[in-house]
Amino acid sequence: MSHNVTSLPSNNLSHFFTALGLVFIVSILTACGGGSADVIQTPAPAPLDNTPITYSGPVASTPDVTQFKLELWDNISSQDRCGACHVQDNQSPAFARNDDINLAYSAANSLVNFTSPEDSSLVSKVAGGHNCWLTSDAACADIMTTWISNWGATESTANEIQLEAPVAKEPGANKNFPADTQLFAANVYPILKTYCSNCHTNSATIPISPYFASSDIDEAYAASKARINLDTPANARFVGKVRDEFHNCWSDCSSNADDIINALQNMADGIDVTDLDAALINSKALTIFDGTLATGGGRFETDVIAKWEFKTGSGTTAFDTSGVEPAINLSLNGEVSWIGGWGIQLLNGKAQGSTTSSKKLHNLITATGEFAIEAWVVPANVTQEGPARIISYSGGADTRNFTLGQTLYNYNYLLRTDKTDLNGQPALSSSDAAEVLQASLQHVVVNYDSVNGRQIFVNGQFTGDTDTTEVGNFADWNDSYAFVLGNEVSGDIPWAGSIRMVAVHNRVLSAEQVAQNFDVGIGQKFLLLFEVSDITHIAQSYVVLEVSQFDNYSYLFSDPFFVTLDSSASITDIPLQGMRIGINGREANVGQVYQNLNTQLTQAGYVAGQGQILSALGTIIPVEKGVEVDEFFLTFEVLADQTNVVVEADPPAPAASADLKAQSQIGIRNFAEIHASMSAVTTVPMNNSAVKTAFEQLKQQLPSVTNMDGFLASNQMAVTQMAIKYCDQLVETKNLRDNYFTGFDFSQNASSAFTAQDRNLVLTPLTTRMLGTSLSDQPTNSDVIDELDNLITRLTDCNNGKICDANYTKTVVKAVCAGALGSAAITMQ
Repeated sequence: MSHNVTSLPSNNLSHFFTALGLVFIVSILTACGGGSADVIQTPAPAPLDNTPITYSGPVASTPDVTQFKLELWDNISSQDRCGACHVQDNQSPAFARNDDINLAYSAANSLVNFTSPEDSSLVSKVAGGHNCWLTSDAACADIMTTWISNWGATESTANEIQLEAPVAKEPGANKNFPADTQLFAANVYPILKTYCSNCHTNSATIPISPYFASSDIDEAYAASKARINLDTPANARFVGKVRDEFHNCWSDCSSNADDIINALQNMADGIDVTDLDAALINSKALTIFDGTLATGGGRFETDVIAKWEFKTGSGTTAFDTSGVEPAINLSLNGEVSWIGGWGIQLLNGKAQGSTTSSKKLHNLITATGEFAIEAWVVPANVTQEGPARIISYSGGADTRNFTLGQTLYNYNYLLRTDKTDLNGQPALSSSDAAEVLQASLQHVVVNYDSVNGRQIFVNGQFTGDTDTTEVGNFADWNDSYAFVLGNEVSGDIPWAGSIRMVAVHNRVLSAEQVAQNFDVGIGQKFLLLFEVSDITHIAQSYVVLEVSQFDNYSYLFSDPFFVTLDSSASITDIPLQGMRIGINGREANVGQVYQNLNTQLTQAGYVAGQGQILSALGTIIPVEKGVEVDEFFLTFEVLADQTNVVVEADPPAPAASADLKAQSQIGIRNFAEIHASMSAVTTVPMNNSAVKTAFEQLKQQLPSVTNMDGFLASNQMAVTQMAIKYCDQLVETKNLRDNYFTGFDFSQNASSAFTAQDRNLVLTPLTTRMLGTSLSDQPTNSDVIDELDNLITRLTDCNNGKICDANYTKTVVKAVCAGALGSAAITMQ
């Protein structure tokens, strides 16, 4: 029996992780070998026989038949797809026939399921490898699902999720990995170290993750766990790679696989079985794939022209599954790897489409004059600059149609119009103060239309940044550029992080549509129904959690709710307290965010078709044995009439504090502080165009940390250049210099302008503003004045033919100003 749920608790991943720092070390999970060369413009592959069929039969009898033709028939009727067989006088059913679209429509109706398009017969056929036109059956299935969804779509209709009762099973006795590495080191590690260390170590010539052959035994053990099956060693990933894929066999593959099985069995034999604690109040058990798939329902995708969901999980191609031809399939090059739960990680690589297929973006976006780019991304850190290229449609480092990039805590949006330059400058960036870009999972949308110009949305909210550039058109767009993720097409401006989904729409997304797509979430998600019927005494009752594989190392649990699949059941008042997540026969030792839950299940709190929400929180649970094997269950301190008193263990005594060496009380201002300080003491605004340009060029060379030990000669050089630029603008801007050096005559020749009295008109304001007064630590005013006075004397020695005119007077003042401004008086704090 199934339960129709039309509105489930939202999966807003960023509600739970706003400061999750992820530093990814990624590489291709294949045999050792060199990386692919960077390609600026990728040639298109040889075309298949996909010439569209020209239909000339009877007209469509209803609007639905017309919709069928436009969304499905036009895409499947060519010779390289279903039109090769399923036509009139050939193979039945003739849903691709070209003599009568109405008859084709009749044949196709029994092969589709509009309620659940992914369960349609047409989808299952191509998913099983029947006449898939791509190298990935899964990608063909996704595209066929999209075409069927588009045929049956109605405006703003959300997919409904059917909750289905799983097969009930008790949590089993499990063998779990011991905390120490002794058994691993004695049995399995020697084989890995001997035969896998040429690749799977971070010190290899070409390091390939995971590093299960690392010289660090703890690192090797952690990386190996997901590739070991303690209950059935023959099913371990390590065995399959050698036995079934013939990967890196060192002699006979079958014999080598047996050696690994024996080593794993010896390790497993030394581990005792973990029996479930009899005192626990526990639910039934499930693996993640026992759950109900809950992905993609309710997304707004009416105007999607390209989409990448990264469901393939292997290989060197990320498929465009939008269903809009031509597909922009992306080739993975360099340091790119797949992550579990759909996505790719990038460090110094890229995913790039051909120039020919990328032309689709030019054609379909210039036709509407507006578009939106939507992505789920996880920046690896907040120190990337360039801007580092997250998504780009470009021809090189200095030419593009559009780019979404990252600079530190900011998203940057570069767009080429007739009002910007060939590089899409000036860019629209999120504000520095807001720091909206974080090293966590984020939903990012950038819009452009003729009304609002460019807009940036992060996690469903408009950032508030206004585009001050005049709106323009796309007449200057270049249709020979290539679409690329994670880098520039020239391969020289990489971005580090992971990408979970990218979609390009040829219409803007409204604020409501952005929020809708954010609330839907991302990735392969399952609703796990943990049965508690025998405890609550309510038929078919479950505590349901949304679970997804967050990355290769963890699961995300979120949004628990209580539901019964028996529509006639009544909910009596039932206490529920202290819920915990169990994995592989024992409670997880981290991530127990629901342990303080204290609520009551009631008829009044229960909503038919939705259940009763228990919490809006989410948590991370580590992967232990692998996604296919890990078994979950729930435990409760109190549920209905059963109670398990839990006594929390005393926390371990805090470790003795480390005796660090004394830290200096004196530090260095960082790049932003130096910029602001120079502006404050010179009165030259930070947004002065000359100063702002110099700062952007020198920012990476200025100090990035405040530790004195990190100050380099190159830092001082950048400080000096910034000081010169600020002093140049101070002296060359008449109203600024008149207010600053009140009474000094800049029209005099340098040989006569610097009398003793006139020198004070320069030295006094500089030292007063730059040295400060009444500070506990500051340079001695008289010492600084003496140094600057001597500098003026040397500079105004006008013998030997030196030209000491009025222009040189300005130069002397600039030099004295820069000497003070670039000194430790400004840079130290």
